[in-house]
Amino acid sequence: MEQLFPVGMQHYLVGGVLLGVAVSIAFVFAGLVTGMSTVFSSTWSYFSQLSYFQQERFLASRQWRLVLVVGLLLGAALYAFTTGGWQGPAFQTAVPWWQLGIGGFIAGYGARMSNGCTSGHGICGMASLQMPSILSVLIFLATAIVTANVVRALGGA
Repeated sequence: MEQLFPVGMQHYLVGGVLLGVAVSIAFVFAGLVTGMSTVFSSTWSYFSQLSYFQQERFLASRQWRLVLVVGLLLGAALYAFTTGGWQGPAFQTAVPWWQLGIGGFIAGYGARMSNGCTSGHGICGMASLQMPSILSVLIFLATAIVTANVVRALGGA
């Protein structure tokens, strides 16, 4: 387990529980589905006049989604403040910037193609037993496993 989680896994467990509780509260008490790709698109509706970003579903929800983004940023800042700054393992990577950029583009493109991201499908969609979300998460996981093994075989990690 130490090879898989060299800096421990307690922070992953705590983060997962907090995320699950927060998403559950938003859904149970307000009926809100808090997938992050929709947060990204609704935030762009403030800046872009492209018809995609001006859809009613983005315009109608962008205020609470913007509050969610601010909460996420404040949560990261609180984490950094309480754990000694931005130098901890959660804020460091050995991955070159260009690989992060390519990975971000691929993840964003995939989120648009699957009509949602891993948080939307994996947390919200699967919790409500939506078959498209269950299939999406299975595809996400299979793709991640294959990609990780190909990268390792090529000597990348």
